[in-house]
Amino acid sequence: MTSPDQQVGTELERVVRRWQQLPLDRALPAVPTVHAAVQALADGASDAQGLPRDPVPDLGPAVLMDQLRVMVYDWRAAGLDEDELAARLTELRRSLP
Repeated sequence: MTSPDQQVGTELERVVRRWQQLPLDRALPAVPTVHAAVQALADGASDAQGLPRDPVPDLGPAVLMDQLRVMVYDWRAAGLDEDELAARLTELRRSLP
C-alpha cells in the first residue's frame, strides 16, 4: 500500500507527464481548468496559514506545471490533507484531454 505522500508524488508526475504530451492546440483549451486547480491549491494553502489570498498569475501553458509544483509544495508546507491533495491531482489529470 502506498502512503499519501507517495500518492501525491505519483499523481503530480502523472499530471505533468500528461500535460507535456499534449499538443499545444489540445492543451490551450485546458489552461483555464488547470489554472483554476492551481489557484484552488494556492487559496487552500493561504487560508490554512492565515494569509491573504493572492491570484496566481497566468504565465501561459509552458509555466503552468511549474506553478502546479509550487502550489503542491505550499499545500504540503501548510500541513493540509495529503489524501485530498492526491484526489485533487487525480481529478485534474483525468480532466485533461
